Amino acid sequence: MPIKTKALQKTSPDAPFKVVEIERRDPREDDVVIDIKAAGICHSDIHTIRNEWGEAHFPLTVGHEIAGVVSAVGENVTQFKVGDRVGVGCLVNSCGECEQCQAGMEQNCLNGNVGTYNSKDVDGTITQGGYAQKVVVNENFVLRIPDGLDFDVAAPLLCAGITTYSPLARWNVKEGDKVAIVGLGGLGHMGVQIAAAKGADVTVLSRTSRKAEEAKKLGAHRTLATSEEEDFFKNHRGEFDFILSTISAQYDLEGYLGLLKPRGIMSVVGLPPEAMSLKLSRIVGGGKVLTGNNIGGIGETQEMLDFCAEHGLGAVIEKVNVDEVDAAYDRVVEGDVKFRFVIDTESFNN
Repeated sequence: MPIKTKALQKTSPDAPFKVVEIERRDPREDDVVIDIKAAGICHSDIHTIRNEWGEAHFPLTVGHEIAGVVSAVGENVTQFKVGDRVGVGCLVNSCGECEQCQAGMEQNCLNGNVGTYNSKDVDGTITQGGYAQKVVVNENFVLRIPDGLDFDVAAPLLCAGITTYSPLARWNVKEGDKVAIVGLGGLGHMGVQIAAAKGADVTVLSRTSRKAEEAKKLGAHRTLATSEEEDFFKNHRGEFDFILSTISAQYDLEGYLGLLKPRGIMSVVGLPPEAMSLKLSRIVGGGKVLTGNNIGGIGETQEMLDFCAEHGLGAVIEKVNVDEVDAAYDRVVEGDVKFRFVIDTESFNN
Protein backbone atom coordinates (compact mmCIF):
# COMPACT_ATOMS: atom_id res chain seq x y z
CA MET A 1 0.00 0.00 0.00
CA PRO A 2 1.39 3.47 -0.88
CA ILE A 3 2.51 5.58 2.07
CA LYS A 4 0.97 9.01 2.58
CA THR A 5 3.10 11.78 4.02
CA LYS A 6 3.06 15.53 4.51
CA ALA A 7 5.43 17.38 2.20
CA LEU A 8 6.33 20.86 0.99
CA GLN A 9 5.44 21.30 -2.65
CA LYS A 10 5.39 23.94 -5.36
CA THR A 11 2.99 23.93 -8.31
CA SER A 12 5.05 26.37 -10.40
CA PRO A 13 8.33 28.30 -10.13
CA ASP A 14 6.61 31.42 -8.81
CA ALA A 15 4.13 29.71 -6.49
CA PRO A 16 4.82 29.62 -2.75
CA PHE A 17 5.58 26.37 -0.98
CA LYS A 18 2.50 24.69 0.45
CA VAL A 19 2.16 21.79 2.86
CA VAL A 20 0.33 19.01 1.02
CA GLU A 21 -0.14 15.28 1.32
CA ILE A 22 1.76 13.19 -1.22
CA GLU A 23 2.05 9.46 -1.78
CA ARG A 24 5.27 7.50 -1.60
CA ARG A 25 5.33 4.22 -3.48
CA ASP A 26 4.19 0.98 -1.93
CA PRO A 27 7.45 -0.23 -0.34
CA ARG A 28 9.11 -3.00 -2.32
CA GLU A 29 10.94 -5.97 -0.84
CA ASP A 30 14.29 -4.15 -1.10
CA ASP A 31 13.02 -0.74 0.09
CA VAL A 32 13.63 1.17 3.30
CA VAL A 33 11.02 3.54 4.76
CA ILE A 34 12.57 6.54 6.51
CA ASP A 35 11.00 8.98 8.95
CA ILE A 36 12.74 12.23 8.02
CA LYS A 37 14.15 14.23 10.92
CA ALA A 38 16.04 16.92 8.97
CA ALA A 39 16.12 18.06 5.34
CA GLY A 40 18.81 20.38 4.05
CA ILE A 41 18.21 23.20 1.59
CA CYS A 42 20.68 23.08 -1.29
CA HIS A 43 21.16 25.77 -3.94
CA SER A 44 20.47 23.01 -6.48
CA ASP A 45 16.93 22.81 -5.08
CA ILE A 46 16.47 26.49 -5.87
CA HIS A 47 17.93 26.24 -9.37
CA THR A 48 15.67 23.28 -10.13
CA ILE A 49 12.40 24.59 -8.78
CA ARG A 50 12.91 28.00 -10.40
CA ASN A 51 13.45 26.34 -13.80
CA GLU A 52 17.01 27.64 -13.98
CA TRP A 53 18.32 24.21 -14.99
CA GLY A 54 15.58 23.37 -17.47
CA GLU A 55 11.89 22.64 -17.06
CA ALA A 56 10.95 21.13 -13.71
CA HIS A 57 8.11 18.63 -13.38
CA PHE A 58 5.39 20.26 -11.28
CA PRO A 59 3.91 19.78 -8.76
CA LEU A 60 7.30 19.12 -7.19
CA THR A 61 8.86 18.40 -3.81
CA VAL A 62 12.63 18.96 -3.79
CA GLY A 63 15.37 18.13 -1.29
CA HIS A 64 18.31 15.71 -1.54
CA GLU A 65 19.89 16.20 1.87
CA ILE A 66 17.83 13.82 3.98
CA ALA A 67 18.51 12.48 7.47
CA GLY A 68 16.22 10.35 9.58
CA VAL A 69 15.36 7.00 11.15
CA VAL A 70 14.33 3.73 9.52
CA SER A 71 10.69 2.98 10.34
CA ALA A 72 10.15 -0.09 8.14
CA VAL A 73 12.11 -2.38 5.82
CA GLY A 74 11.20 -4.73 2.99
CA GLU A 75 11.52 -8.47 3.51
CA ASN A 76 14.73 -8.71 1.47
CA VAL A 77 16.53 -5.78 3.09
CA THR A 78 19.77 -6.90 4.72
CA GLN A 79 21.71 -3.69 5.34
CA PHE A 80 19.32 -1.84 7.66
CA LYS A 81 16.81 -2.43 10.41
CA VAL A 82 14.09 -0.40 12.10
CA GLY A 83 15.61 2.28 14.31
CA ASP A 84 18.81 2.77 12.31
CA ARG A 85 20.03 6.34 11.75
CA VAL A 86 20.25 6.89 8.01
CA GLY A 87 20.49 9.43 5.22
CA VAL A 88 19.71 9.83 1.54
CA GLY A 89 21.63 12.06 -0.83
CA CYS A 90 21.30 13.05 -4.48
CA LEU A 91 20.67 9.56 -5.90
CA VAL A 92 17.97 6.96 -5.33
CA ASN A 93 18.75 4.48 -8.11
CA SER A 94 21.03 3.57 -11.02
CA CYS A 95 21.39 0.67 -13.41
CA GLY A 96 23.91 -1.10 -11.17
CA GLU A 97 25.40 -2.89 -14.18
CA CYS A 98 27.47 -0.44 -16.25
CA GLU A 99 31.20 0.01 -15.66
CA GLN A 100 30.64 3.23 -13.71
CA CYS A 101 28.13 1.65 -11.33
CA GLN A 102 30.34 -1.40 -10.94
CA ALA A 103 33.21 0.92 -10.01
CA GLY A 104 31.11 2.56 -7.29
CA MET A 105 30.47 5.75 -9.25
CA GLU A 106 26.71 5.62 -9.53
CA GLN A 107 26.61 9.37 -10.08
CA ASN A 108 28.13 8.72 -13.52
CA CYS A 109 25.82 5.81 -14.46
CA LEU A 110 26.09 5.33 -18.22
CA ASN A 111 22.44 4.32 -18.47
CA GLY A 112 21.18 7.26 -16.42
CA ASN A 113 20.85 7.37 -12.67
CA VAL A 114 17.68 8.39 -10.83
CA GLY A 115 17.90 11.64 -8.89
CA THR A 116 16.17 12.05 -5.56
CA TYR A 117 13.74 14.55 -7.07
CA ASN A 118 12.54 15.77 -10.49
CA SER A 119 13.85 12.58 -12.10
CA LYS A 120 12.08 9.75 -13.91
CA ASP A 121 12.07 6.67 -11.69
CA VAL A 122 12.20 3.10 -12.97
CA ASP A 123 8.39 2.93 -12.88
CA GLY A 124 8.03 6.11 -14.96
CA THR A 125 6.91 8.36 -12.11
CA ILE A 126 8.72 11.56 -11.16
CA THR A 127 10.72 11.33 -7.96
CA GLN A 128 9.77 13.62 -5.09
CA GLY A 129 12.42 14.80 -2.66
CA GLY A 130 13.03 15.14 1.03
CA TYR A 131 11.08 18.23 2.13
CA ALA A 132 8.68 15.80 3.75
CA GLN A 133 8.06 13.57 6.75
CA LYS A 134 8.70 10.21 5.06
CA VAL A 135 10.56 8.80 2.07
CA VAL A 136 10.86 5.31 0.53
CA VAL A 137 14.25 4.39 -0.97
CA ASN A 138 16.01 1.28 -2.28
CA GLU A 139 18.39 0.06 0.43
CA ASN A 140 21.41 0.33 -1.86
CA PHE A 141 21.02 4.12 -1.92
CA VAL A 142 20.60 4.60 1.82
CA LEU A 143 23.57 5.77 3.90
CA ARG A 144 24.30 5.01 7.53
CA ILE A 145 24.68 8.13 9.69
CA PRO A 146 27.24 7.52 12.46
CA ASP A 147 26.11 8.11 16.03
CA GLY A 148 28.49 11.05 16.38
CA LEU A 149 26.59 13.15 13.83
CA ASP A 150 23.37 14.94 14.73
CA PHE A 151 20.69 14.77 12.05
CA ASP A 152 20.61 18.50 11.37
CA VAL A 153 24.37 18.83 10.81
CA ALA A 154 24.53 15.53 8.92
CA ALA A 155 21.81 16.30 6.37
CA PRO A 156 23.82 18.88 4.35
CA LEU A 157 26.75 16.47 4.21
CA LEU A 158 24.72 14.33 1.79
CA CYS A 159 25.37 16.97 -0.88
CA ALA A 160 27.73 19.72 0.32
CA GLY A 161 29.88 17.23 2.21
CA ILE A 162 30.36 14.72 -0.57
CA THR A 163 30.69 17.43 -3.24
CA THR A 164 33.80 18.76 -1.49
CA TYR A 165 35.10 15.51 0.02
CA SER A 166 35.16 13.64 -3.30
CA PRO A 167 37.67 15.86 -5.17
CA LEU A 168 39.89 16.16 -2.10
CA ALA A 169 39.95 12.36 -1.84
CA ARG A 170 40.20 11.75 -5.59
CA TRP A 171 43.32 13.90 -5.88
CA ASN A 172 44.81 12.59 -2.64
CA VAL A 173 45.06 15.87 -0.76
CA LYS A 174 47.26 15.09 2.21
CA GLU A 175 49.17 16.49 5.15
CA GLY A 176 51.32 19.46 4.23
CA ASP A 177 49.67 20.19 0.88
CA LYS A 178 48.98 23.85 0.24
CA VAL A 179 45.27 23.99 -0.56
CA ALA A 180 43.13 26.98 -1.56
CA ILE A 181 39.35 26.92 -1.16
CA VAL A 182 37.69 29.52 -3.40
CA GLY A 183 34.58 30.82 -1.66
CA LEU A 184 33.30 30.33 1.87
CA GLY A 185 29.65 29.45 1.42
CA GLY A 186 27.65 26.26 1.79
CA LEU A 187 30.21 24.23 -0.17
CA GLY A 188 33.35 26.13 0.77
CA HIS A 189 32.81 25.88 4.51
CA MET A 190 32.78 22.09 4.22
CA GLY A 191 35.81 22.08 1.92
CA VAL A 192 37.80 24.03 4.51
CA GLN A 193 36.91 21.61 7.30
CA ILE A 194 37.66 18.48 5.29
CA ALA A 195 40.95 19.74 3.84
CA ALA A 196 42.12 20.88 7.29
CA ALA A 197 41.19 17.49 8.78
CA LYS A 198 43.37 15.86 6.12
CA GLY A 199 46.30 17.92 7.41
CA ALA A 200 46.50 20.39 4.53
CA ASP A 201 47.66 23.99 4.89
CA VAL A 202 44.35 25.67 4.00
CA THR A 203 43.87 29.15 2.55
CA VAL A 204 40.44 30.62 1.83
CA LEU A 205 40.28 32.84 -1.25
CA SER A 206 37.40 35.30 -1.00
CA ARG A 207 36.65 38.66 -2.59
CA THR A 208 36.87 40.40 0.78
CA SER A 209 38.30 39.64 4.21
CA ARG A 210 34.84 39.82 5.80
CA LYS A 211 34.72 36.08 6.54
CA ALA A 212 38.33 35.71 7.70
CA GLU A 213 37.46 34.99 11.33
CA GLU A 214 34.84 32.41 10.37
CA ALA A 215 37.31 30.74 8.03
CA LYS A 216 39.83 30.49 10.86
CA LYS A 217 37.27 28.87 13.16
CA LEU A 218 36.56 26.27 10.47
CA GLY A 219 40.24 25.35 10.22
CA ALA A 220 41.70 27.70 7.60
CA HIS A 221 45.21 28.94 8.28
CA ARG A 222 44.64 32.23 6.47
CA THR A 223 42.25 34.15 4.22
CA LEU A 224 43.34 36.11 1.16
CA ALA A 225 41.00 38.82 -0.15
CA THR A 226 41.30 38.84 -3.92
CA SER A 227 39.73 42.29 -4.40
CA GLU A 228 41.64 43.99 -1.60
CA GLU A 229 45.15 43.32 -2.87
CA GLU A 230 46.62 45.00 -5.93
CA ASP A 231 48.15 42.53 -8.40
CA PHE A 232 46.71 39.64 -6.37
CA PHE A 233 47.25 36.94 -8.98
CA LYS A 234 50.79 38.11 -9.70
CA ASN A 235 51.70 38.29 -6.00
CA HIS A 236 50.53 34.74 -5.24
CA ARG A 237 51.55 33.01 -8.44
CA GLY A 238 52.55 29.37 -8.00
CA GLU A 239 51.61 29.07 -4.30
CA PHE A 240 49.18 26.15 -4.22
CA ASP A 241 49.24 22.42 -4.85
CA PHE A 242 45.46 22.18 -5.10
CA ILE A 243 42.60 24.65 -5.61
CA LEU A 244 38.94 23.79 -5.01
CA SER A 245 36.58 26.32 -6.58
CA THR A 246 33.14 26.34 -4.97
CA ILE A 247 31.72 29.62 -6.28
CA SER A 248 28.91 30.03 -8.80
CA ALA A 249 29.79 33.57 -9.91
CA GLN A 250 32.01 34.37 -12.90
CA TYR A 251 35.72 34.64 -12.12
CA ASP A 252 39.15 34.91 -13.74
CA LEU A 253 39.83 31.25 -14.48
CA GLU A 254 43.26 31.90 -15.94
CA GLY A 255 44.19 33.98 -12.92
CA TYR A 256 43.32 31.15 -10.54
CA LEU A 257 45.20 28.60 -12.63
CA GLY A 258 48.22 30.85 -12.30
CA LEU A 259 48.09 30.37 -8.52
CA LEU A 260 48.93 26.68 -8.96
CA LYS A 261 52.40 25.24 -8.68
CA PRO A 262 53.65 23.27 -11.69
CA ARG A 263 51.63 20.02 -11.90
CA GLY A 264 49.07 21.55 -9.56
CA ILE A 265 45.37 20.69 -9.73
CA MET A 266 42.27 22.90 -9.82
CA SER A 267 38.97 21.13 -9.24
CA VAL A 268 35.71 22.95 -9.96
CA VAL A 269 32.47 22.14 -8.13
CA GLY A 270 30.73 25.53 -8.38
CA LEU A 271 28.79 26.25 -11.56
CA PRO A 272 28.98 29.81 -12.95
CA PRO A 273 26.13 30.35 -15.45
CA GLU A 274 28.21 31.65 -18.37
CA ALA A 275 30.99 30.10 -20.43
CA MET A 276 34.59 30.90 -19.49
CA SER A 277 37.51 31.35 -21.85
CA LEU A 278 40.85 29.65 -21.35
CA LYS A 279 44.09 29.61 -23.30
CA LEU A 280 45.30 26.03 -23.22
CA SER A 281 48.83 27.28 -22.68
CA ARG A 282 47.74 28.11 -19.12
CA ILE A 283 47.49 24.40 -18.31
CA VAL A 284 49.95 22.93 -20.80
CA GLY A 285 52.68 25.14 -19.40
CA GLY A 286 53.45 23.66 -16.01
CA GLY A 287 51.51 20.47 -16.69
CA LYS A 288 48.54 21.63 -14.64
CA VAL A 289 45.19 19.86 -14.31
CA LEU A 290 41.78 21.53 -14.59
CA THR A 291 39.04 19.12 -13.60
CA GLY A 292 35.48 18.98 -12.32
CA ASN A 293 33.63 16.85 -9.80
CA ASN A 294 29.98 15.91 -9.38
CA ILE A 295 29.04 14.60 -5.91
CA GLY A 296 30.31 11.03 -5.36
CA GLY A 297 29.19 7.42 -5.40
CA ILE A 298 27.33 5.70 -2.58
CA GLY A 299 30.42 4.02 -1.14
CA GLU A 300 32.41 7.24 -1.18
CA THR A 301 29.51 9.11 0.43
CA GLN A 302 29.51 6.61 3.29
CA GLU A 303 33.28 7.05 3.56
CA MET A 304 32.73 10.82 3.83
CA LEU A 305 30.14 10.45 6.60
CA ASP A 306 32.47 8.19 8.57
CA PHE A 307 35.35 10.63 8.05
CA CYS A 308 33.27 13.56 9.30
CA ALA A 309 32.15 11.63 12.38
CA GLU A 310 35.72 10.55 13.12
CA HIS A 311 37.04 14.11 12.89
CA GLY A 312 34.09 15.89 14.49
CA LEU A 313 33.08 17.71 11.31
CA GLY A 314 29.62 18.85 10.31
CA ALA A 315 27.73 21.54 8.48
CA VAL A 316 27.21 24.87 10.22
CA ILE A 317 23.47 25.31 9.96
CA GLU A 318 20.47 27.48 10.66
CA LYS A 319 17.21 25.63 11.24
CA VAL A 320 13.98 26.84 9.65
CA ASN A 321 10.36 25.75 9.90
CA VAL A 322 8.31 24.69 6.88
CA ASP A 323 6.63 28.11 6.70
CA GLU A 324 10.02 29.82 6.43
CA VAL A 325 11.38 28.00 3.38
CA ASP A 326 10.34 30.60 0.79
CA ALA A 327 12.18 33.28 2.76
CA ALA A 328 15.15 30.94 3.22
CA TYR A 329 15.40 30.52 -0.56
CA ASP A 330 15.65 34.28 -1.02
CA ARG A 331 18.32 34.45 1.66
CA VAL A 332 20.38 31.70 0.00
CA VAL A 333 20.34 33.61 -3.29
CA GLU A 334 21.39 36.78 -1.46
CA GLY A 335 24.19 34.96 0.36
CA ASP A 336 22.54 35.60 3.72
CA VAL A 337 23.12 32.25 5.42
CA LYS A 338 25.92 30.78 7.53
CA PHE A 339 26.23 28.29 6.07
CA ARG A 340 23.32 25.93 5.28
CA PHE A 341 19.61 25.98 6.02
CA VAL A 342 18.02 22.81 7.38
CA ILE A 343 14.27 22.26 7.61
CA ASP A 344 12.99 21.09 10.98
CA THR A 345 10.50 18.44 9.87
CA GLU A 346 8.82 18.50 13.28
CA SER A 347 7.32 21.81 12.14
CA PHE A 348 5.03 19.88 9.76
CA ASN A 349 3.03 19.08 12.89
CA ASN A 350 2.55 22.71 13.97
